[in-house]
Amino acid sequence: MKEVKIYTTPTCAYCKMTKAFFEKNSIHYQELNVAADLKAREEMIHVSGQLGVPVITVDSEVVIGYDPEEISRLLGIKG
Repeated sequence: MKEVKIYTTPTCAYCKMTKAFFEKNSIHYQELNVAADLKAREEMIHVSGQLGVPVITVDSEVVIGYDPEEISRLLGIKG
């Protein structure tokens, strides 16, 4: 089973879309709120070089933004 994390903020529409995609496809994930968690924010910047959300990690792979095609590819989800 792959480890999936999503770095989010409470007001991010693309974060909500990504989480809905995860739920629709029964993907277990860990959510890290970078607005409230400084350690999570620093971790996100370290792994992605980005300040914007969402940042998704699938094991060691990083996806920037809502990209269901790339997430599906990394998780082996067929269309």
